[in-house]
Amino acid sequence: MSDVRVFIHRDSEREERVVTTGTTAAELFPGERTIVAARVAGELKDLSYAVADGDEVEPVEITSEDGLNILRHSTAHVMAQAVQELFPEAKLGIGPPIKDGFYYDFDVEKPFTPEDIKAVEKKMQEIQKRGQRFSRRITTDEAAREELADEPYKLELIGLKGNAAQAADGADAEVGGGELTIYDNLDAKTGDLCWKDLCRGPHLPTTRNIPAFKLMRSAAAYWRGSEKNPQLQRIYGTAWPTKDELKAYLDFLVEAEKRDHRKLGAELDLFSFPDELGPGLAVFHPKGGIVRKEMENYSRRRHEDAGYEFVNTPHISKEHLFETSGHLPHYAEGMFPPIEFDGQNYRLKAMNCPMHNLIFKSRGRSYRELPLRLFEFGTVYRYEKSGVVHGLTRSRGFTQDDAHIYCTKEQMADELDTLLTFVLDLLRDYGLDKFELELSTRDDSDKFIGTDEDWAEATEALRQAAEKQGLPLVADPGGAAYYGPKISVQVRDAIGRSWQMSTLQVDFNQPKRFGLEYTSADGSRQQPVMLHRALFGSIERFFGVLLEHYAGAFPAWLAPVQAVGIPIGDAHIPYLQEFADQAKAKGLRVEVDSSSDRMQKKIRNHQKAKVPFMIIAGDEDMEAGAVSFRYRDGSQENGIPVEDAIAKLVKVVEDRVQV
Repeated sequence: MSDVRVFIHRDSEREERVVTTGTTAAELFPGERTIVAARVAGELKDLSYAVADGDEVEPVEITSEDGLNILRHSTAHVMAQAVQELFPEAKLGIGPPIKDGFYYDFDVEKPFTPEDIKAVEKKMQEIQKRGQRFSRRITTDEAAREELADEPYKLELIGLKGNAAQAADGADAEVGGGELTIYDNLDAKTGDLCWKDLCRGPHLPTTRNIPAFKLMRSAAAYWRGSEKNPQLQRIYGTAWPTKDELKAYLDFLVEAEKRDHRKLGAELDLFSFPDELGPGLAVFHPKGGIVRKEMENYSRRRHEDAGYEFVNTPHISKEHLFETSGHLPHYAEGMFPPIEFDGQNYRLKAMNCPMHNLIFKSRGRSYRELPLRLFEFGTVYRYEKSGVVHGLTRSRGFTQDDAHIYCTKEQMADELDTLLTFVLDLLRDYGLDKFELELSTRDDSDKFIGTDEDWAEATEALRQAAEKQGLPLVADPGGAAYYGPKISVQVRDAIGRSWQMSTLQVDFNQPKRFGLEYTSADGSRQQPVMLHRALFGSIERFFGVLLEHYAGAFPAWLAPVQAVGIPIGDAHIPYLQEFADQAKAKGLRVEVDSSSDRMQKKIRNHQKAKVPFMIIAGDEDMEAGAVSFRYRDGSQENGIPVEDAIAKLVKVVEDRVQV
């Protein structure tokens, strides 16, 4: 038996090892139970892969991103096997790993019930304990069609092999490789076939290598994401390397559910989504209107101080405007259908930039006016599919705090640096301070417009601006807008979730398409650089993120009611009303609860309403010209002179601190 030489990469170290022919990747790492696959020459392989001479091999830990995906996709196979054992008529769709879990789609006669989900999970536990082996085998299109003749959705995927990106979300987990493969689940003792699935792999060695999983819920999903296709039933699940990690994740979900902005919006009377309006369209109630007004007013003040000029544009325009900008050729699926009148097609505005270009173009511009910073709270409309609409964070109508900066190439670097600093500082003012930057660039697809030289220059300018911030910078190849690269600010909230907030884009292409020019110092006509910048992303989305970040307990400067007076008895109501009037004169939002409820019930009610301060007064307070503060956490501060109490409220609001 001959020997082969392999090279093992681990933690930046490279080890040369000579092994016998037929040695598997698993045998390179004996006893290392946390290793679930190997990366060979950059390609993921099962641990059963027999290494070849010259192979560069890197172990894949179950806790790594690839390892988690392998764990979760393997668990999805176990779930699909369990479903077909319990529901033999079920036809298989797609079952990819997703963030924090997996799903699998099935064509079944009736939607799954909660009892069905419990039965499937129990059957999965049985399969997991059997220790079935995941075994890969290569097949041909013809053989796969014959073998999977009873699986119509798999047959469709076989026909799309090599073009998996168009097949469906997650289809590359099945037919994304250069060759077609099927994974068999084999009995641990006899080697008999228990179940099989079209799959690219890799997988865990056996079902016993699945440490901890749980099924979460079921939902309807259209095959390949199209409403024209059959509606399938999707089961979602999660899987983790340890039971402790599974428990921590489930605890996290409980906390996230408590913070769900849709739930809090209803409980705190902030906003609602009337059925009469349609999905993804919110109305803000008076209390929500106060929060939104404070958010917008503070943003306006900061923009004024930074030299922005405020503009307004209409909600609808002739369709040709979006042809000029390039949005219709590249973004038509995200826009509402045309509205025809006066013999022309009009479109609801999906973005503000084309109209800001018209403002720039409305008259001649001099280099002395640059940088020109245009800012608008502009309402736009996006044709989001019903299945992805999610409260305020993914809606069909929303208002962007949209800015477009027109500058010279010489000004671009400084402007980007100033812009990004401005964005991060303003987000910090709203209580968000855990940032990561993402640089989205173009790839080789034909969706991008413009020259390679322009893209390279724009990308490098963004990279340099990002690096000056000293924050983690993550690459996002292919994620750029069709007209230019962008930096996205990713923010972590109070429970560690990442949200995309602000975006900053460099655009050489729209100025060309609109023929934008300015007169330079030497009298020549030059094209400006256009910088796109949305700080909140949208007011609605930012509202939802802040609501979840604070779990509804906004800092006093944003709270709809900043303080509420609670009298110990009716005789103390006038005293607290006078306190409230003095506080309102200082610009504070203070109310007095003069209802017939007992004091303790009033306290409970306003704790539920998450009011920052409760101002309590009784006989002793009146005699001393003082009040008592009760805070959200139940602690209390007594005997504060009225003047000092109002001064403290004013300072807490001015300093934008949380209490």
